[in-house]
Amino acid sequence: MPPKRLRAPAETAVRKCMRLQSTESCLIVTDHKRQQIGESLYEVANERTDDASIVRYPPGNQHGEEPPAAVSAAMRNADVVLAPTTKSLSHTRARSDANEAGARVATLPGITEEVFVTGLDANYSEIKQRCKEIYQQVSGAGNVRVQTDLGTDIVFRPGDREWKQDTGIVHEAGEMSNLPAGEVFLSPETANGTFVVDGTMMPHGLLEEEQTLEFEVDDGYVTEVSDAAVREELEAAADEVGQDAYNLAELGIGTNVGVTELIGSVLLDEKAAGTVHIAIGDDHAIGGDTEAPIHLDGVIRDPTVSVDGERIELPSGV
Repeated sequence: MPPKRLRAPAETAVRKCMRLQSTESCLIVTDHKRQQIGESLYEVANERTDDASIVRYPPGNQHGEEPPAAVSAAMRNADVVLAPTTKSLSHTRARSDANEAGARVATLPGITEEVFVTGLDANYSEIKQRCKEIYQQVSGAGNVRVQTDLGTDIVFRPGDREWKQDTGIVHEAGEMSNLPAGEVFLSPETANGTFVVDGTMMPHGLLEEEQTLEFEVDDGYVTEVSDAAVREELEAAADEVGQDAYNLAELGIGTNVGVTELIGSVLLDEKAAGTVHIAIGDDHAIGGDTEAPIHLDGVIRDPTVSVDGERIELPSGV
């Protein structure tokens, strides 16, 4: 039986975020490292519908790795999917296929009990409003420039690609969200410049004070990486897909004002209001055209964001 403290966030996820109905099927996808969270979600889902099930498989080796074929098939056949897993299913064909089949999907990649309790204790109506405010400022932008005092200076060109809102409210067929939620994001057509991560990035987690990771970007690809550990992960992915592993995949703007400090969980920290995050690797599941077995997000504190030369207002946060 899962701990009692997981009950409230599980109810938020199932009842409020997903709004699971008695006539719907619900699938919980998890692994043995996230089993308690998976079981807490299943417990609540089983009270809402007679068609609730839970599947568990060994954790993948890296974020974005496809789950077993049987799990993918089960996801496609469910009305609602909740996926608390060690490695992210957000940027997988299994997740996008489930959405295309009409499933409402929430992924909880790398979720811990601490993040589950903290991140789901949020006002998702407020998060939705913050997302709307940012979306209105960036939608239709010709270019977006991100700068920081630590040396970040990078320009993104969205092209014809659409900004998306991760509100945590997943009530319509085919929608998806991370949980915890709270960001407006884009897979840009191209980008050029430098970005310096000073918040959270795997495989490190929360960076130490004054520790930074620097990346050079040329024509939409990362060309230089200052950190050996990150470089090793990208090289491993490049052994499978070549240059696509270095694709500049995402620009995201955090909108969750309930996150008051970074704790080392990319899932939660990238949602923190007042931050941006930039990702490398796969983007096919968020509006891009690159498929890669990796998606690495780096969280950047205290950015200045300008849209077509005009600075925009970010929600106050960490």
